[in-house]
Amino acid sequence: MHSGYVRHLASTDFTKAKGKALLSQIQNFLNADRDNLLSFHDVKDILKPKNEVYMGNKIVPIKQIAGSEGRYHDFNKFFLPRKEHLRYRWERVDEAHIKDIILPPIRLYEIGGIYFVRDGNHRVSVARMQKVEFIDAEVISLSTEIRLDPMMTTEDLRDALIDYEKKIFYTETYFGDLTDYWDLHFSSPGRYDVIYNHILVHKYYLNEDIEEEIPFNDAIVSWYNNVYNPVISIINEYWLLANFPGRTEADLYVWIIKHWDFLKHKYGKYSLPKAALNFTKKYGQDKGKFFRLLALLINKTFRK
Repeated sequence: MHSGYVRHLASTDFTKAKGKALLSQIQNFLNADRDNLLSFHDVKDILKPKNEVYMGNKIVPIKQIAGSEGRYHDFNKFFLPRKEHLRYRWERVDEAHIKDIILPPIRLYEIGGIYFVRDGNHRVSVARMQKVEFIDAEVISLSTEIRLDPMMTTEDLRDALIDYEKKIFYTETYFGDLTDYWDLHFSSPGRYDVIYNHILVHKYYLNEDIEEEIPFNDAIVSWYNNVYNPVISIINEYWLLANFPGRTEADLYVWIIKHWDFLKHKYGKYSLPKAALNFTKKYGQDKGKFFRLLALLINKTFRK
């Protein structure tokens, strides 16, 4: 095949690929994350894998490559090129594909069943454009118990981690069976460990007044009834959640308890309702001000 014709085909392929990337960006205008490659560093920061293992060379499905270590801004979710400066290198790789020239394996990280490009972003992009199904790759695998999907966004990933943490917490503590409460949910990862520590602290204070060690299950029920529920009652009584869009009751519980502890250390005796309202005034968006004032008025009326 004449080299000039090959260059023309490669140039046409890049133009088509870049046009498809633009169309995809327009289609996902209202939800840009759906069009973005995952950042390997963001995923590592969220999942915090504990170790990595060199897996050697493997044949990897192209559709399972969902992100990049350093070029996630240059390509879209389907590894279509977004920027003109990618053209020269992209076309050279495409020319090699058209001529059936075998290129070295790409280098990938694997985590949760999906892959991230360490080296070879252009080769993956050309392969996707040319509808290649598999590619040779040198793989390093990072451990996680969470199974990932290549179409996940970063937000989907956080939600998957939160769901996993919730499952572990409920399974290991029997929290739902003991309290009949299955809606302890957070908007950020890492909060179930905080709750577990709150229960341990509560158990410690319960044990101060008795000689025999209180069972952990009893501590869970006591914490739920005497610590968690009173805070949730205040949150609902004063419509505080309306001031924190996208957050949950459990989120507010953790923040209010921490803020209450801070205020007690600073001022001495400090009531829980006052601490909750102080936290909301200081950090909330105040979208629930009308409802909070109405609740305060109703409470004062009924308490007369």
